[in-house]
Amino acid sequence: MELMALAARGVSVAALLVASVIALTYWAVRAGHLAPFGAWPRAVRRAADPILRPVERRLVRAGRNPQDAPLWLFGFAVAGGLLLISFVDWLIGLVSRAQSAASGGTAGVAAFLINGVFTVLIAALIVRVVASWFGIGAYDRRFRPIILVTEWFVAPIRRVLPPMGMIDFSPLVAWLALVLLRSFLIGLVR
Repeated sequence: MELMALAARGVSVAALLVASVIALTYWAVRAGHLAPFGAWPRAVRRAADPILRPVERRLVRAGRNPQDAPLWLFGFAVAGGLLLISFVDWLIGLVSRAQSAASGGTAGVAAFLINGVFTVLIAALIVRVVASWFGIGAYDRRFRPIILVTEWFVAPIRRVLPPMGMIDFSPLVAWLALVLLRSFLIGLVR
């Protein structure tokens, strides 16, 4: 398990180093610190072009400057590395908790399953709230599974909770209810 976490960190650091070299080289050429047709910039450009071309195409489609592709690549390397490390750490913790639950008998397995179900519900609720900040609504085709998972416990709260202007407090109340219900059920099982 520790080897997997170490490998994820190594891959993340390597991707960050490669993206840093690419971004710094492109910046140095644009700033006039390196000659664009020197040996180093040509070698970096030759190696980076297959990586940067898809990023440049997406930037052009979005109406952005394709010369910013190395910076976007650096940002993707940072974000992707953090996501990879977080996912591997979560996976290791999940396996560890599953092994611990299995050694705890039926009550341990039941508590593990209850915790897992409520974690998925809370994560879906958080995704729903964050997506609403970006204008992704319930009618978006890709967002429909999140709505299906969360609407059954958010809608009744929304009907009971009085309106508070433009702010919808029903997801917050639903989150609090889920946390309390999870604690109650796990306490009941143990």
